[in-house]
Amino acid sequence: MLRRGHQALRRFSTGRVYLKNKLKLALIGQSLFGQEVYSRLRKEGHRVVGVFTVPDRDGKADPLALAADKDGTPVFKFPRWRVKGKTIQEVAEAYRSVGAELNVLPFCSQFIPMEVIDAPQHGSIIYHPSVLPRHRGASAINWTLIMGDKRAGFSIFWADDGLDTGPILLQRSCDVEPNDTVDTLYNRFLFPEGIKAMVEAVQLIADGKAPRVPQPEEGATYEGIQKKENAEISWDQPAEVLHNWIRGHDKVPGAWAEINGQMVTFYGSTLLNSAVPTGEPLELRGAKKPGLVTKKGLVLFGNDGKALMVRNLQFEDGKMIPASQYFSAGEKAVVELTAEEMKVAETIKAIWAGILSNIPVIENSTDFFKSGGGSMDVARLVEEIRQKCDGLQLQNEDVYMATTFEEFIQKAVRKLRGEDQEEELVVDYVSKEVNAMTVNMPYQCFIDGHFTDADDGKTYDTINPTDGSTICQVSYASLADVDRAVAAAKDAFENGEWGRMNARERGRLMYRLADLLEANQEELATIEALDSGAVYTLALKTHIGMSVQTFRYFAGWCDKIQGSTIPINQARPNRNLTFTKKEPLGVCAIIIPWNYPLMMLAWKSAACLAAGNTLVLKPAQVTPLTALKFAELSVRAGFPRGVINIIPGSGGVAGQRLSEHPDVRKLGFTGSTLIGKQIMKSCAVSNLKKVSLELGGKSPLIIFNDCELDKAVRMGMGAVFFNKGENCIAAGRLFVEESIHDEFVTRVVEEIKKMKIGDPLDRSTDHGPQNHKAHLEKLLQYCETGVKEGATLVHGGRQVQRPGFFMEPTVFTGVEDHMYLAKEESFGPIMVISKFHNGDVDGVLQRANHTEYGLASGVFTRDINKAMYVSDKLDAGTVFVNTYNKTDVAAPFGGVKQSGFGKDLGEEALSEYLKTKTVTLEY
Repeated sequence: MLRRGHQALRRFSTGRVYLKNKLKLALIGQSLFGQEVYSRLRKEGHRVVGVFTVPDRDGKADPLALAADKDGTPVFKFPRWRVKGKTIQEVAEAYRSVGAELNVLPFCSQFIPMEVIDAPQHGSIIYHPSVLPRHRGASAINWTLIMGDKRAGFSIFWADDGLDTGPILLQRSCDVEPNDTVDTLYNRFLFPEGIKAMVEAVQLIADGKAPRVPQPEEGATYEGIQKKENAEISWDQPAEVLHNWIRGHDKVPGAWAEINGQMVTFYGSTLLNSAVPTGEPLELRGAKKPGLVTKKGLVLFGNDGKALMVRNLQFEDGKMIPASQYFSAGEKAVVELTAEEMKVAETIKAIWAGILSNIPVIENSTDFFKSGGGSMDVARLVEEIRQKCDGLQLQNEDVYMATTFEEFIQKAVRKLRGEDQEEELVVDYVSKEVNAMTVNMPYQCFIDGHFTDADDGKTYDTINPTDGSTICQVSYASLADVDRAVAAAKDAFENGEWGRMNARERGRLMYRLADLLEANQEELATIEALDSGAVYTLALKTHIGMSVQTFRYFAGWCDKIQGSTIPINQARPNRNLTFTKKEPLGVCAIIIPWNYPLMMLAWKSAACLAAGNTLVLKPAQVTPLTALKFAELSVRAGFPRGVINIIPGSGGVAGQRLSEHPDVRKLGFTGSTLIGKQIMKSCAVSNLKKVSLELGGKSPLIIFNDCELDKAVRMGMGAVFFNKGENCIAAGRLFVEESIHDEFVTRVVEEIKKMKIGDPLDRSTDHGPQNHKAHLEKLLQYCETGVKEGATLVHGGRQVQRPGFFMEPTVFTGVEDHMYLAKEESFGPIMVISKFHNGDVDGVLQRANHTEYGLASGVFTRDINKAMYVSDKLDAGTVFVNTYNKTDVAAPFGGVKQSGFGKDLGEEALSEYLKTKTVTLEY
């Protein structure tokens, strides 16, 4: 049994006193990892009696030494512990002077003599970043990846005279993701969990409970330190093996190949699971097949025909470039700085000076890395610039690609100006002179930041409902296009800038996009009128205006999404902290209808993006043009490539593939109940993806005889005829109290006769064409059915005799509960009126609720008590009282029953695109 060390008291709210054993510790090692272990051990009450670390490098102390100095802990900085195999006695005496009971070696690059290892009462424990006995040696993390291990982890073991062979105290492991690197493994698991495990190990020793499990020799491996000369890529191997070799050497020492007689090092490898993009061939010495320099990076091929992508290349002189720019000619011209940019440069210089404190003066030629900067300093530099330079968004790679101060300032200024974009957006427009302006309309699929033809080259005609003419031919997305779009969105989420972007910067991009939508509102409203038949003035205010409001509203939510802390029962004698985090889902698919093409896009995509997801959006086949214009504006706003993808085409091909795709984690759909059910089934069978559905409606509007009749007539007409009746919450059935029924009908018909039906671009037009020919034919059939069943056609019911898909606003009365008109939605300008007996409130409520739908509803009455009673009893997602169609970006919107589930708009909409993670820790 190990002897108990010093004891410390810990008091709890019960008043009882618990004893925890504490030890006197010597920490031997260096690095930020060592610093964190040191700080946590002191916090737990252990006494660190000495820190033994490496000498200062370029005038900079190691993080462990800095922390210990600050706390007044004795610090010893020995360049070595032994010479020619013999212990340096002055070093040994200094060590013995601190009287440690246990040596803790969290990360140590020096050879420590056995007389020091064995000196303390409890010996020494060491952290090793592999699951021993596999990958003994100094490059354990690298070899975990190089060998393609599916599990990684670390061991804390008792030091002995072998090389990583001592008995195991504890081990932890995690899955290795397909595109993990040394950095991602370290940051995600080995660093944070390793710190906790070191503290746990020390406490087990203090409590006399620490095991000593002998390491088996079966499965043991030893690999030496990887050096540059050993890291050349051998090309005749499968793509996954090549990928593992490159990522296992990232960043040190770096896997390399000879290109044009020069050693070039490869960084940022990912397996390529989508179609190989087009590019320019690049010969690689020893490779049977040349690489391809593409817009995304350098594609490399294995001997199995599969491919991988490398993001960055580094030349022998240390210069790093994006692999996509290998063939780019010449250096960029030096930019002259404005006064404001000079201020930014001075701020950045001060940040450099704070990090490179050993350098007396930061000059243009000062090299960040040659001056002592390391990988942790890179992270600090990027984050400090983001904090102090108004959100200037640099990446770690920017530091590696511009290592001198002059180069770095040039890169930072180009980023500020938006000049350092990967490439200029190329848009092939269809242009029309219409509405006193030139309208430029993209017509191709928008995938991974580029407008591109469909994979198979197919197109279809999109039709102007005003005259039936073809506006243009639009790309018809294939299954391959859907897969490319999803792969781009997945890559942007998992590996791209978007996934690393802080929430406030995400909000800034959304605000910028809202500003661009507003700046282009006349063009967007014109496209909406051409493509959907929306009356221009309505499109300007509602279709486009509410889209702008929606993006601004959700932009404000980006940095306000938060979890909560939760009090739980404590695991005494320890304590617990439990909190929740709200996290994005990943790739989201959005399928929108044709009645409000841009507004429906905004309602869903704004919440989706605010939550941090990436998206693939399929607009309605008959109205794709504003969605594609939106894609163009998203690039102008600065959204990274792959975050937003737009794939025009059919629901049966593109929509169905999205609902079945295994990499889509959420699908939001607005459309018919029939299709919604099919989508829900496909989402469940494929991968149980999260679903939100806004489906059909048959919204009841009850008009009581004590209403303000003028207002009821005006708003009742709006409830039915707004946007040509192509409105998901349109009042599908009006219940009018008997005593005012006839007058209400008469006044409605009088107002209809005043409406101007005509060209939606004419500012005086009240009522434009139906969205497309098939829909007009469906509405005419709906009216024929009503007449056959015995309903009274009071007005309309016919197609307007003029080119295009125009229908007369229509009124039916005498509609009984069993009739088709009473049950089914028309989704057009057809008012369906039923009479109810005076005073029969409960009776009309029963009739109003006798439907499988429940999207919206309304009531008109001056009696506030009656209004509240009716609003309580109506079974619908929204109830309008003495108004109608009054939606707002801050108010949640969605239905019940077969009108679907989930919410658009308001704070609740964010929940549709987030997942909750519960975290419980012990301290």
